[in-house]
Order: sequence, then C-alpha cells, then structure tokens
Amino acid sequence: MKIAIYTFDGITMFHLAAPLMVFGELGRLGLASDWETRLWSDHSESIRTVEGYPVGELAGPETVDWADIVIIPSWPQSLIPVSTALSSALRDAHERGATIAGLCLGAFAVTEAGLLDGRPAVTHWTMMPQLAERHPGTEVDASVLYIDHGDVITSAGTASSIDACLHLVRKHLGSAVATRVARSLVVAPHREGGQAQYIERPLRRPAGDTAITDTMDWAQTHLDEPLTVERLAEHAKMSRRSFVRHFQRTTGTTPAQWVLERRLHESRVLLETTDWGIDAVASTCGFGSTVTFRQNFASAFGTTPSSYRRQFSG
Repeated sequence: MKIAIYTFDGITMFHLAAPLMVFGELGRLGLASDWETRLWSDHSESIRTVEGYPVGELAGPETVDWADIVIIPSWPQSLIPVSTALSSALRDAHERGATIAGLCLGAFAVTEAGLLDGRPAVTHWTMMPQLAERHPGTEVDASVLYIDHGDVITSAGTASSIDACLHLVRKHLGSAVATRVARSLVVAPHREGGQAQYIERPLRRPAGDTAITDTMDWAQTHLDEPLTVERLAEHAKMSRRSFVRHFQRTTGTTPAQWVLERRLHESRVLLETTDWGIDAVASTCGFGSTVTFRQNFASAFGTTPSSYRRQFSG
C-alpha cells in the first residue's frame, strides 16, 4: 500500500505524525513491510511546522500519481482556499481509484475539491459550522469520529486522525492487525459501527467508575455466557436501574448494545485467526444460534461471516 501524506507550512507536528506513526508501526512490527509512506508538498522541498521545526526532503505533487491512499492530515487554521492544483490532484487521484482521506481540518480540502457533494463529512468540532456554511451540499455529522464512504474518508479533530488511520489498517489488513498496532501505540481499540453505512466509532473506555469498568472487563471474559442486564448489574452490585443509568453515562451506550458490539468484535478476531466453524464462533461469542450470529454480523458489517473470513483470514 502506497500512502502520500500532504504537508504545508504551519502544520502541527501531531497532525503530521499521526498517520506516519500508525502506518509506520506496521513495518516496525513486521506486519506489512509493503506499506510505504511519503511526505509531499505542492510548492517546495521543505516546510516548517507551527512549532518551528523544519521538515525537508519532501516529494513533489507527482507523488499523488504514485499513491493508493492520499491523506490531507490537516489544513491551516485560517481555512485558506484550496489551490486549483491541489484540488485537481485530489480529483484526479480519486478518479483513478485512490482513497482520499481528509483528517481533522483536512476535511475542508477534500470537501472543497468536490469529493463529498451530497455526502456526510466530519471535521474538528470547533469548525463544523464553518464547514456546513461553506459547503451546504455536504451534511456535517457531529455524532461520529470518522466517516468512510469507501472512496473518501473524513475524521474529526486531532486524535481522531489515529482512529481513522487505524480504520484504514483494519479495512485492508483486518482487525487483528489493527488491534496489534493499537496495542503497540497504547491507544484504544475500536468498536465497530454499521460498516454497511461506512460509519464507525471507537470503543469508549470508561474512567472513574470502577464498578462499571470492572464489570466490563469481567463481561469480556464471559462472552460465551448469557449477559443480561440483570446479571451485569448483579456483578456491579447495583440495582438494574442504577446500573443502566451509570453504564450509559460512563460509556454513551446501553449495556445490551455494548455486549453485542463486544461479541461481534470477538467474532471478527476468531474468523481471522482460527479455522473454527461458524457454529463454534457463534457459540464462543455468546450468540444464541448461528442464524442469530449471521443476522447480526451482516447487519453490522454488510457481509457474511464466511465472506469476511475469506477476505481477512490468514
């Protein structure tokens, strides 16, 4: 996979480092030696970050023609107009089949290039009103950390860039590889949303409520067992009503939805890393029947367990 990362004078080191860190970790861990990243600029061989550090030996715009994925990791805070040359380069890359990613304020560049007309996008929360005002044909979605339309990706602010890049790793190499990268970087694993809708959110890791955290840790080791709200509440030593209230406040989701997401996540890992039959995967992950498992898997990921295994196993 060849990845071209755009840079410019005044970019923050974090925004530049986020995709380099995620994709570089694949090579450092020996997971995908054929993933290569290149930094490029449209006007010079060097830039200076907002912190004052020079970055040199940059490639030129021709790098876009080389890339399978073109990433705009940010954009100037002043929201200057996108140059005609950059817009044309993004459109040409998109037309030949490259994936275009606008991370954080980079969503402005991607949207201005006309790649998201009539489709939802996300950017840093402080700039969402400006994105909506500038591009009324693009729906701005404040409820997600990133949105993948298959050909174009946008992400919310700052650390969400890491989530989006991990999503690209998962999309091409599977969840087991993405989880190894996330663990190596000491960042949160992802929870999958409706992949058929190309929208995902990361797993929220609660902080401060030990009873809820302990119960979540316990539940993840008992996915093959019935995990009713009552049983979870009993483990947390709370009433059902109090547990549901604390759980939603801490995680932003319901206990039942969280358990389903954990079971689906575990099923993906097993499909990728074992040769177990679909019945065994369904049972181990706590689905009442193989039919129920298939229905939930297809609803969440837009494919069947068998098709997913063929794509990502091994």
